[in-house]
Amino acid sequence: MNELKDITEFDTFIKSEEPVLVDFYADWCGPCKMLGIVLEEYMEKHPEQKILRVNSDNFGGLARKYRVVSIPALKVFQKGEVIKEKNGLMRQEELEAFLGSEE
Repeated sequence: MNELKDITEFDTFIKSEEPVLVDFYADWCGPCKMLGIVLEEYMEKHPEQKILRVNSDNFGGLARKYRVVSIPALKVFQKGEVIKEKNGLMRQEELEAFLGSEE
């Protein structure tokens, strides 16, 4: 799981041929912290899944561009397009279903 450091990294990340997960969060957000733990556990089971965490306070322009109105916000990108999204805290089972399902 990577933390976004600069905007060019984001553009490269989301253009992947494989689905990639972007987690929009903030340091002050309790549910975001809890989701971070769930994501870490998910990564232990699925090390092939690419996940990028984006601090919405530091990258407000990205949050606005992708219409993040509440956090945590998960968006799955493929070839630069959002292919699915979900807001709010999820348990491990919900995350597994979200990332494993075709919507």
